Amino acid sequence: MLFSLDALRAHYRWVIVAAGGVLGCVAIGGLFSLPVLLRPIARDTGWSTTGISTAMTLAFLALAFGSIGWGALSDRIGPRIVVLTGSLLLATGLALASLASSLPAFQLLFGGVVGVSVAAIFAPLMACVTGWFDTRRSLAVSLVSAGMGMAPMTMSPLAAWLVQNHSWRTSLQLIAALVAVIMLPLALLVRRPPALAQAAPAAVPGAPQAPALSVGQAMRSAPFVILVLTSFLSCATHSGPIFHTVNYAVACSIPLMAAVSIYSLEGLAGMGGRLVFGLLGDRFGAARVLVLALLAQAVVALGYVAVRELGSFYLVAALFGFTYAGVMPLFAVIARENFPLPMMGTVIGSTTMASSLGMALGPAVGGLIYDAFSSYAWLFIGASALGLGAFLAALAFTRLPRRPAIGAMA
Repeated sequence: MLFSLDALRAHYRWVIVAAGGVLGCVAIGGLFSLPVLLRPIARDTGWSTTGISTAMTLAFLALAFGSIGWGALSDRIGPRIVVLTGSLLLATGLALASLASSLPAFQLLFGGVVGVSVAAIFAPLMACVTGWFDTRRSLAVSLVSAGMGMAPMTMSPLAAWLVQNHSWRTSLQLIAALVAVIMLPLALLVRRPPALAQAAPAAVPGAPQAPALSVGQAMRSAPFVILVLTSFLSCATHSGPIFHTVNYAVACSIPLMAAVSIYSLEGLAGMGGRLVFGLLGDRFGAARVLVLALLAQAVVALGYVAVRELGSFYLVAALFGFTYAGVMPLFAVIARENFPLPMMGTVIGSTTMASSLGMALGPAVGGLIYDAFSSYAWLFIGASALGLGAFLAALAFTRLPRRPAIGAMA
């Protein structure tokens, strides 16, 4: 019986990975429908590029501060209820944003409601997946992250097709309906990791229950501080280029669908980056691979300064997508290697908060730069400088004394 239960768990962990990948894809796709809808919204409403982009900045701020709360809540009550609540809230937020009659209302609904709902998906799912795997952890997290990376190849072209055949409001309502139909049933498949599910019933009086590291101690430790700083700088590096790729390409006289295909190629390359860096992380260590990936991201970001034609956009987008996306799953793996499982939601929620604050910089700053100079050159130069900062921070992490490996029951 024990063997069959263990075998069932070994198989079900891949169900968690598959469900997590699809949930992440649809959630990220709903959030990143805004870059595709940016010009149609501005054209229809007369709202400024900066004003609409600020809704994305607010979404990342809501995602940031929501992540640590949702992550801590998932540690207490399990990820399923949190992910289910987030899925329902995401569909509601998208639908309400489509009805906004003023820019402040749109910023509040898309920026606030959509942002905080996505926070309930990412950190709890990543924490959940790391808890289901002792071996092949980098690969498992990378596969979930690769599912999220499918959004530019699936949800973004869908949003572009919808907005070419419908108003942006109807398009956003259809995306909201799709979110509800796909995400609500899949959220029911999410399960607490077996090590945590067994922990409460297994507790007996007199047994050692206190974790070796408290949450407060963890959040004051050097590995946590450096991991959070690196996460912030890394996402600040790629947030502007990601959000403004479509608008930049259109400004270079590339048609909308072709511009969206650049974004989609970036996502396709990102899937490869997630898988490659995930496998390399299992083999050589996530921290070492992170350092190299961050350096590559900083260098490639500068490539956008020189591109004007579709072919050169494709080349730089493929390289940039490969590097920035490959970075993302490594943070969750490093967190799991350095901190106990019962606090994974809080730790990954904290790193997600930092990364979301970094992501919040790009949309608004990029919009301000474009409105001021009618050019994105300084956006990409600044992104590269931030990328070098992320590389140096990650390099400092590798210089810290190594902690002993923390198993699933930690």
